[in-house]
Amino acid sequence: MPKKEKKLWGGRFDNNQSPLVEEYTQSVEFDFNFYQEDIQGSIAHAKMLAEIGILTPQELNLLIQGLEKIKAEIETGVFEWKKEFEDVHMNIEKRLIELVGDVGKKLHTGRSRNDQVALDFRLYVAKAVKEWQEYLRELITALVKVASKNKDTLLPGFTHLQPAQPISLAQHLLAYAWMFKRDFERIQDALKRIEVSPLGAAALAGSAYALNPDFVAKEIGFRASFNNSMDAVSDRDFVLESLFIASVIQAHLSRLCEEIILWSNPCFGFVLLPDEFATGSSIMPQKKNPDVAEIMRGKTGRVYGNLVSLLTVIKGLPLTYNRDLQEDKEPFLDTHKTISLSLILMKEMFLKLKFQQQNMLKAIKKGFLNATELADYLVLKGVPFREAHHISGRLVKLAENKNISLEELSLEEMKKECSKIEEDVFEALDYKQAIQKRNIKGGTGPKSVEFQLNLLKEWIKKNGGSV
Repeated sequence: MPKKEKKLWGGRFDNNQSPLVEEYTQSVEFDFNFYQEDIQGSIAHAKMLAEIGILTPQELNLLIQGLEKIKAEIETGVFEWKKEFEDVHMNIEKRLIELVGDVGKKLHTGRSRNDQVALDFRLYVAKAVKEWQEYLRELITALVKVASKNKDTLLPGFTHLQPAQPISLAQHLLAYAWMFKRDFERIQDALKRIEVSPLGAAALAGSAYALNPDFVAKEIGFRASFNNSMDAVSDRDFVLESLFIASVIQAHLSRLCEEIILWSNPCFGFVLLPDEFATGSSIMPQKKNPDVAEIMRGKTGRVYGNLVSLLTVIKGLPLTYNRDLQEDKEPFLDTHKTISLSLILMKEMFLKLKFQQQNMLKAIKKGFLNATELADYLVLKGVPFREAHHISGRLVKLAENKNISLEELSLEEMKKECSKIEEDVFEALDYKQAIQKRNIKGGTGPKSVEFQLNLLKEWIKKNGGSV
C-alpha cells in the first residue's frame, strides 16, 4: 500500500495521521466558503512580498495567475476539495503548487495559517454584515412605505398586552423602523473593529521578515492593521460582536413576528396574511397559519445559541491561537444564512400584509382607550392630576358596568363625578383628536409622524436606497 503524501506541515512527523483524526479535525467542508477571501488575502500578501523584494515581479505575476485560475476552477465546479488537505488554505496552496511549481511554495513566506485564517474570516464577516445592512435598509424602506399609507389608520396601542391608548398604525410601524436603523448603525460601528488586518502577525510573534501589514490592509480595503501580534491571531471579538448584532436583529424580527401572529388571529383581525406567507391545516380547512412568522420567531433561539456557543468556546482560551477557534466558523455561517433569509422574507411578507382598518377601530372602542384623554381634559380644567386620574377611573368603571364606551356616557353622568366637566368633553374623548394632539417629538400625532417619515426617508437615500 503506497504511503500517503505528507502534510504541508508534516516535516517532523514519521507516521501518517489517523484517518479518524483527519476526519475529526478537518474544516474544509465548511471553510471552503472562504475561498474568495483566501485568494484575495493571498494575492495581497504576494504583492506585499514583491514590494519588499522577497518575490520577483515575474514570480508575483505567476502566483496571481495561478490563484485566479484556482478561483475560476472553484467557481466552475471543477476544483476538487480534499479533506486530507484539512482546510481551504491547504487545498488552495496544494493546487497552486501543482499549477506554478516551486514558486507556489514561496507564497507562505512570513505567513502562518493563524493570521491567514483570521484575515479570511474577517473579510468574510465584513462582507456578510454589509449584506445585512442592505437587507435592513430594504426592510426599513418597506416599513416606511407602509407607514406612509397608514398615517390616519388608528389602532390600540398596548402596554402589558392590554389596550392602553389610541395610536396611528404609522407610529407603530415606525417604532420597528427605528429599531432596525439602530441595528444598521451597530454594524457601521462594528466594522471599525472588524476591518482590521491581522496578516503579518504570523503564528503569534510577528515575522522576522520586513513585512508591511499596512500595505496588505490597504490592498484588501481594510481600515487598519493589527497593533499586537498575539492579539491579532487570537482575537475573535469581531465574530462575537457580529453574532451579538445578529441576535439583536433577530430579537427585533421576533417581536415584529409576534405582532403579526397576534394581529392575524381572527380574535384581533387587524391583518390578513398573504397566501404566499401562510400555510393551512391538514385537518381544519378554515385555518390560515402564520408559519413564516412563527418559524422566524423560533429561529431567534438558534441565533442566540450561536452567540452563546462561541462565547463558551472563547471563555477559557489562553493566548494565543488554539485549535478550539476552528469552532468559530459554523455558528457564524449558520447565523449569516438565518439573518439574511429572515430579513428578506420579512420585507417581502410585510409589503403584502392587508391591514383591516375597521377592525382596528372597533378594538379601540372596546378598551376605554380615551380614559387618559379624560384625565388630561380634567387637568386642563384645573383638577390636580391624581384627582383627575381617580375621577376618570370611576367613570370607566361606570361605563364598564353599563357595557358602553366612555364617550357613550351622558354629560349628566359625568358631571356627577366632577362638576367641571362640560360639553366639550366629548371632543376631548374623540379618538382621532387624541392622536392629533400628540405632536410632541416622537409622539403619535400627524406632525410628529410626518417628521419621523421625513427623517427616515432622508436616511434611506443617504444610505443608497430610495423610497
